[in-house]
Amino acid sequence: MYRFLSMTVISLLVILGPHVSIQSSSRHLERSINRTYISVLKVSNGMRWGTWGLEEICQTGTYAAGFSLKVERNLLPLQDDTALNGIRLHCTDPSKNSAYSREHYSTVQSEVGSWGTWTNIKWCSSGFLKTFQLRVESSQGGGDDTAANNIRFTCSENGEVLEGSGMLWGDWGDWSNTCPGKGICGIQTSIEEPQHSGDDTALNDVMMYCCK
Repeated sequence: MYRFLSMTVISLLVILGPHVSIQSSSRHLERSINRTYISVLKVSNGMRWGTWGLEEICQTGTYAAGFSLKVERNLLPLQDDTALNGIRLHCTDPSKNSAYSREHYSTVQSEVGSWGTWTNIKWCSSGFLKTFQLRVESSQGGGDDTAANNIRFTCSENGEVLEGSGMLWGDWGDWSNTCPGKGICGIQTSIEEPQHSGDDTALNDVMMYCCK
């Protein structure tokens, strides 16, 4: 019987593909395919080596109240660092209290690099993510490039600034414009594919989407 169940699971994985995941129903990757956004937030200091992935939007009626990062930590000298590899937005329902929302949220992410581990979530104490700022290392010429290293967000209710647990190379650029709606509701990232024998940079740039 156990062998039969195992073969059934394997068959389902073959049919459904490699992106099937088993997670808690209250914390899962889920995007809205029907939601309309009202504006796009950009910054000017992103790097140029990546390719833009698809935009990913929070479920209808929810907004990003927290985020987490996929970061490759500082490697040994002469190894290829990539720093920031991915950004997740964690979306909550404004009609629910914050204690409930911290346990019942959905997550969206665009393309993600191949290296690093995910950090803990940083939450707005109230409100939703409203603007962002990117820390980017400019081209190093013949040296090791890392492109995007870290990100900051402001929260809508009190102007609170949340800084990610990224790396320290590069400089902070200008803040994006402010969401005209309730808050950020989606994300799109530019990721450089693995270069194999070349210099890897992973996440190069990001755009955020705003919803009413």
